[in-house]
Amino acid sequence: MTVLLDREAPRTLDALLRDLSDGHHGAAVEAWLFEDEAARREAETALAGAGVSARLRSAYKPLLHAFLEEIETEGLASATIRYPVHPAAVPDRFLLEAYPLKALLDGVELRFEPGDETLRYRVALTWRDGRTLTTEVFAPNHLGNDHLDAACLSPTGWLRVTGRPEGEPDRDERLETEVEGLFRTVVETVQAHPWGGDEPYFERLSITVEAPAIERVLPFHEEAVSLHEALHEDLYFTLLELFQRHSARPLGDRKLQPGQIVPDIRSPAGAPRVRVETVPFGDLSNEAGDWPEQALDTAEAPLSIAQVHRELAALGGQPILARSRQGRAVPGLIRPGSRPAVVVTGGQHANETTGVVGALRAAQQLLQDPEHHLALIPLENPDGYALHQRLCRDNPRHMHHAARYTALGDDLEYRVGDGLYERAARSEAIARTGAQLHVNLHGYPAHEWTRPFTGYLPRGFEMWTIPKGFFLILRHHPEWAEPGMALIEAITRRLARIEPLLELNRMQLAAYGAHAGAGPFTVINGIPCLIGPDERHVPPLTLITEYPDETIYGDRFALGHQVQMETVLAAVEHHAGVVA
Repeated sequence: MTVLLDREAPRTLDALLRDLSDGHHGAAVEAWLFEDEAARREAETALAGAGVSARLRSAYKPLLHAFLEEIETEGLASATIRYPVHPAAVPDRFLLEAYPLKALLDGVELRFEPGDETLRYRVALTWRDGRTLTTEVFAPNHLGNDHLDAACLSPTGWLRVTGRPEGEPDRDERLETEVEGLFRTVVETVQAHPWGGDEPYFERLSITVEAPAIERVLPFHEEAVSLHEALHEDLYFTLLELFQRHSARPLGDRKLQPGQIVPDIRSPAGAPRVRVETVPFGDLSNEAGDWPEQALDTAEAPLSIAQVHRELAALGGQPILARSRQGRAVPGLIRPGSRPAVVVTGGQHANETTGVVGALRAAQQLLQDPEHHLALIPLENPDGYALHQRLCRDNPRHMHHAARYTALGDDLEYRVGDGLYERAARSEAIARTGAQLHVNLHGYPAHEWTRPFTGYLPRGFEMWTIPKGFFLILRHHPEWAEPGMALIEAITRRLARIEPLLELNRMQLAAYGAHAGAGPFTVINGIPCLIGPDERHVPPLTLITEYPDETIYGDRFALGHQVQMETVLAAVEHHAGVVA
């Protein structure tokens, strides 16, 4: 174990209270912080007791918080919002930052219009009783260079003080909050460390941050405002980008194997603090903990790794033998049959969990017919899956992208050469079956995904920042375009029978369209689809599902694995020429 950083930081809110309570009687204060509403209101009350008029607002998603905390929405008839368009950000950055306002103001005539580069939303409101109001919502941002030396416009803290005693000058300035400082310190520490030239650079890089932050559930699907989650996401992908640069790989290269990067973000027991250390894997066999047994058909949460193995063993077939980087068995089987072979995989990205259950449920049905030729690997990435379940013990509704890739830190689909570990299972399944169709079950964030301290939008994954329902991606060899379209038509026709799925898609696509515009997909039978040629894969047809499942439970999880199952059944039966 090597400790790179272990440091406390003063809480910004405490420092403001201390500094402004003394000698500021009669002053007016506005501050924007990354604190939850309860903490900000408590601080306002304390400052009022010292004779200071204070309004403390959220620096994260300020327009959304203005409607949640200050703007009267009861009886609101219409709202026209001119959002900033800044040259250092993508044009719709601040429109996306307003998500999911359209869904929350259901029944209100809401119109967004692009404005100028001034960092203010200009809001015109009309109520049903005839009242009108024009106001502005400040969006504090800092323009600087990020860890890749690129211009970066990011949300930041801010402080305004007027009416200071004894003629002291007003203040209107950026305020780097403790959470921003902790993030910057982690990045600078990792950037300065001598990592050497050989991948992987460590077994696990552990980043533990304890900091106050916003945690707020919103009344629309799985939406929430969680700065703890956003900090996890930003630290993980920022450090991944640092190691891509260190290795001289292109930005976004999924072959990079730095090791396992694990940000663990918690509420503070005392002062905010951060600890960064490299740790060996050691005995991680029980990292996932004990998860209860569930009936597959009604499962309301991800299965335990042990249950995945038991369910697979009950199916019979010929085993596929592969081991993960941390030594876990990769569960898989091949069951020969007379019909055209299909390979079905799940859990490539281990924080995408409905596909694991959907693959097993589909196999239970398909293997009742001895003619089906099937290779099944329901959980390709057991190391990431174990980490996901461990992280979910503390933050069960966060998306946890640290568990997305393998313990080597790469995306197993892109792994080449010797030492294939988990990737060997898929290679064996394709080689032994000669399958021309691979059904690869995936998921994506069930709620907004942001990177607030490196420009807000997740770089390289901008299309995934807000949900847009369940959709399909078809990658085909050029000469397989026609069979691919027939496959998509058959699957979407079957999925269109699932009314709760169509309702989910209608609602999420409407919210997506209001904040992101028209997507790059074609909607077929109510299912968004991305279709295009791609010769990177061995099978000429690769069907990828994308269900918004990071991280969902209960009936929504059950709907997710039902949709995954129905997709597999429709794909296999169509490919085999079976009439459903």
